[in-house]
Amino acid sequence: MLKELVVNAAPHETRVALLENGTIVEVFIEREDETSIAGNIYKGRVQRVLPGMQAAFVDIGFDQAAFIYVDDVLDTASHTMYQKFEQDNYGEADIEPYAGEIETLDMPENTTSWQASLNPECSIEDLLTEGQEIMVQVAKSSIGSKGPRVTTHISLAGRYMVLLPTVDHIGISKKIGNEAERTRLKDLLLSIRKNKFGYIFRTQAQGIDKETIQKELNFLNKTWEDILAKNKTASATSLIYKDLTITFRAVRDLLDDEADKLIIDSKEEYANVKNFLKKLMPDVNLSIELYQGRESIFDAYNIEGDVARALKKKVWLKSGGYIVIDQTEALVAIDVNTGRYVGKHNFDETILKTNLEAVKEIAYQIRLRNIGGIIIIDFIDMKKKQHREKVMAHMNEAMKNDKSQTNVLPLTELGLVQMTRKRIRRNLTRTLCKPCFYCNGDGHLMSGKSICHKIYRDLVSEAADIMGNKFTVKVHPDIAQLLHGKEKHLISSLEKQFSKPIAIYPEPHYHMEEYHIFESLIK
Repeated sequence: MLKELVVNAAPHETRVALLENGTIVEVFIEREDETSIAGNIYKGRVQRVLPGMQAAFVDIGFDQAAFIYVDDVLDTASHTMYQKFEQDNYGEADIEPYAGEIETLDMPENTTSWQASLNPECSIEDLLTEGQEIMVQVAKSSIGSKGPRVTTHISLAGRYMVLLPTVDHIGISKKIGNEAERTRLKDLLLSIRKNKFGYIFRTQAQGIDKETIQKELNFLNKTWEDILAKNKTASATSLIYKDLTITFRAVRDLLDDEADKLIIDSKEEYANVKNFLKKLMPDVNLSIELYQGRESIFDAYNIEGDVARALKKKVWLKSGGYIVIDQTEALVAIDVNTGRYVGKHNFDETILKTNLEAVKEIAYQIRLRNIGGIIIIDFIDMKKKQHREKVMAHMNEAMKNDKSQTNVLPLTELGLVQMTRKRIRRNLTRTLCKPCFYCNGDGHLMSGKSICHKIYRDLVSEAADIMGNKFTVKVHPDIAQLLHGKEKHLISSLEKQFSKPIAIYPEPHYHMEEYHIFESLIK
């Protein structure tokens, strides 16, 4: 399978698309604002401690205060908390290098050795006080109305290893399945490690030699020393360490492992990438191409249209069926419908084919749109048990290509599939869109007929207090057309009831639901 990274680098926005055999499967967008701070390290100031939530707000210099939980301040020996710590810090990133690795890491042989201060009875008020200055790393960028999530458990990613300066533990991705290789890597690291820092070997570490490990170790340790030095002199609410840009993260984490080729449209970024590879990844010898075409790079690779379609609620299936994706604050609901597809043989086979086709499209759309949190899928009801089992088998198989941590539950009696998908950044819709100023995000407008009847009721209620002998109603042109046409009887009945004329005037600049009633005197 040919995998390509297509990078559109503009001055204030960078877009990276991962293509598999020419089809976009993931898109990453980074802008110079608070949505692109995951991985950054700040010297923050505790703004408010919340004992009831065992959390605190931390000011890191943005409009929205960051949020930190007690578990992100206090180390614990609990297996559950250790896994949570790993998932929260390494479960995902803008380009997620750790998914599928962290959840399968080895546990520490001696958990007490990596604890900074074991005291399960500690509460947030024992650890933090208002006004206190602390160094934190952004684990999750702000999403919607929620501020960024931060942690004091710092992690610094290299190409082959992740440095955990607050944890004394050596972990190895279980994607490296060979026991001899796992033992070799651990022994090599132990032979050159001169501190009690924790390290995680990533999948790319398989087969690397001692010299390469030493270089990576030195680089990560030096980076951490520089961060500590800067933290001593920096003022609160300032940036201490900025993570790699999305382009460099794509090169570090996807090239060679996920992609075979990188195409970029900026001469400056092209030169920066070449220099980055030469300095930090000299062993990588993959194709990097400077795009110089006349049309935009995303248009040239037919990406722009796919991104636009990924913002639509309705997605058509090849058979004629379709899925509808509704995103809310609490969850995402996906509904499957047969649409225009009527099948060829029998009703059960028609439903099965639609559901199976929907499974493939749903898995694709979830990954492309970066949909996270709770997801509810409403498949078309299937009577046969073997059909239900077949759909679920295909669903589980389709989600295997997703690097984000997912959990798919069995099909319920109502034909619903419940699943969760780890999220750390905004989905595509939140990144590129904002709530409709017409409906304020409701997704619906009052129907024209309902607006006409509302105007009728308001005219009735105001008629008793009116001093003039004429009504003037200014409305949106479409509503004016209704009141002069299909709903004319409403106005006629009021004119007859009050013995007063009612004039309807269209106002092109009015919102569909906007109208104003005026009274006047006829001389």
